[in-house]
Amino acid sequence: MHSLPQDHTGVRIARLRKERHLTQRALSELSGIPYDTLTKVEQGRLAATPHVVALCARAMQVEVATVEGQPYKDDLRADELDVLIAPIRASLDLYDLGPDPDITPRPLHELREASESLCAAVRAGEIKRVAGEVAGLVEETTTAAHTHGSSDGWLILASLYRTSYDVATKLGYADLAQLALARMDWAAQRASSAVFGGAYQYLRALTYLREGKFKTGQRLVDLGLRTIEQADASRERDVVTGQLHLGGAVMAGRAHDEEQALGHLTEAERIAAHTGESPKVLWMAFGSTNVNVHRVSVLAELDKYDKAVETADQLLIPKDWPKSRMSHHWAEVARAQMWTGRLDASFASLLKARKTAPQQAKYHPLVRDTYASLEAAHRRLPESFLSYGSWLTSQA
Repeated sequence: MHSLPQDHTGVRIARLRKERHLTQRALSELSGIPYDTLTKVEQGRLAATPHVVALCARAMQVEVATVEGQPYKDDLRADELDVLIAPIRASLDLYDLGPDPDITPRPLHELREASESLCAAVRAGEIKRVAGEVAGLVEETTTAAHTHGSSDGWLILASLYRTSYDVATKLGYADLAQLALARMDWAAQRASSAVFGGAYQYLRALTYLREGKFKTGQRLVDLGLRTIEQADASRERDVVTGQLHLGGAVMAGRAHDEEQALGHLTEAERIAAHTGESPKVLWMAFGSTNVNVHRVSVLAELDKYDKAVETADQLLIPKDWPKSRMSHHWAEVARAQMWTGRLDASFASLLKARKTAPQQAKYHPLVRDTYASLEAAHRRLPESFLSYGSWLTSQA
């Protein structure tokens, strides 16, 4: 059929389960996942939700990344992305060495413009470009920040560390993402920025969300909200506060705490009414659109897939909204449509995810698992469905 390897998340769950000498019934009981759901996920007939992945990982005492199979090393190598990771890792290790005598950095305003350009490129889904440029810019800005010793220099460096985190996260390098976050916190403290401190706690909470550690993630959201209260009143403070509530909403949704999830959404909605659309404020894409997109995500996390699809159908996303966020949204919609049996619509959403941000979609676990589930459904789909699977493993 197509060239997509039969190594979707369900196959990996089955393999890990057998390595631990567990039956499907035993894993179902250990994880709390309904037996019928687990068997369909292992067969690839249902895409594994993040909640299911987290429960399986916890029950079998492995990392979520092990269950998801990230990073997709063979595909990254084919796309010549793996060779870009080592320089990023090396650049993050220079943080405390002071100015490099062999580097003559540009003025801070030029470094800020370069940093903002990479932030925009990440949101446009240009992962390869950013991965290739961020390490050199981190090294240059590290020297500049140590030389000037000003808040501006440290904030630019903190932003670049955040961009390094974005690249590592999107390509599946969880350990590198955590290192980048630690560096972001280090730089933010030197800038004495409570706003960046709150943003750091938000991104840190997301790492625990991906690992299925919802209680710890919620504690970090709460810590972020306390941290941001120390910042002077500003639009930036409001945006980070609102984004923390959105993170808390997804966290609670994935933990199946509906009351808390809806409470966070309500508060984020209130803040968004005040800030308006703020896509470029710390590049968090906060605003009413993001609140509504998160509402779709939360409903899906609560297993209310029909309601998630209905809400998504009513959602109008601005054409200039960040492509990376839009692509992720379409991947989530595709999963919800697949779970409700709307296979044609699900594939159409996968196509939108690909068209919007192809480099991101190619390495998105939801895209790959939803595709595998659609194939397992054995339903007649257009010829373009087969070519989609070939694209997932083709060179860029």
